[in-house]
Amino acid sequence: MFEFSYLWLALLLPLPLLLLLLKPLARQQLSLWLPLAPISEQQTTVNVQTKWPQLLLWLAWLFFVLALMRPTWVGEPIRITQQHRDVMLALDLSGSMEIEDMELGISRVNRLAVSKKVISDFIARRSGDRLGLILFADHAYLQAPLTFDLATLQTLMQETEIGLVGDKTAIGEGIGLAVKRFIEAENEQRVLILLTDGQNTSGSLTPQQAGELAKQQNIKIYTIGLGADVMIQRSLFGSHKVNPSADLDEKTLSNIATMTGGQYFRARSSEDLEQIYQTLDQLEPIANEEQSFRPEKNLFFWPLLLSLMLFSCRLVLVKERN
Repeated sequence: MFEFSYLWLALLLPLPLLLLLLKPLARQQLSLWLPLAPISEQQTTVNVQTKWPQLLLWLAWLFFVLALMRPTWVGEPIRITQQHRDVMLALDLSGSMEIEDMELGISRVNRLAVSKKVISDFIARRSGDRLGLILFADHAYLQAPLTFDLATLQTLMQETEIGLVGDKTAIGEGIGLAVKRFIEAENEQRVLILLTDGQNTSGSLTPQQAGELAKQQNIKIYTIGLGADVMIQRSLFGSHKVNPSADLDEKTLSNIATMTGGQYFRARSSEDLEQIYQTLDQLEPIANEEQSFRPEKNLFFWPLLLSLMLFSCRLVLVKERN
């Protein structure tokens, strides 16, 4: 597409004509008109030779103004996708994730079932980012490396089962394994979302030590504490209320999130958990937003060059005539 950056400069085109109209009458030469006098060949030649320099001067001015208007060739829009994020999901698979203190619709389900449902919805919304999955219980295990293949990640998420990697809770190892994978990936935008319902009871790395490692590597950690505060428990002696989340170490989870620039969330129901992951979508926007630009090529030097050439030719003709 051809454009002029300063189109208003076209108003300069009639400037030489205005100067001619404003030329003082005193400088005009008087001529004697002889209607019956024959026109000599020499007179005709002189008139033609006089017009050429004027025409070249007009053309030189035309191209000079065109150069001032800065003609530009604008290409087709080129779209560039913003740099993707590496998002690692760390999911607790300890024995306490079997506690049925959550609801999906009208059914009471365990914590893992709710987690799988909500995390699967979150994965489906992250098209454009690279996601990975870490499972942790007695030890941390890489279920899926960072990948753009979200369909396969969904399948691996649905295949997770309690007891797959033990019954305890190795939160520190889960963070440490994520740090290792992020370092290998060499991406500046690193986010870890860790979901657990307990406290660190296993592993050779404490959550505080793992958090320090994540901080050194500029990894932002969002932690989620899962579990209801009240649950009705029935026994031979009747029903009574218990706190199924008594073992949840909210202080440690909050400290880890704060030191890495993240945030701690508390999910007491499936609705809370869904809202948390929607909030994470806003805190860490999806990287499939596109920017576009149109390449530009300046062409002002072509009319400027033609203007100089025409003006030079005009000077040569005037010099020869004189």
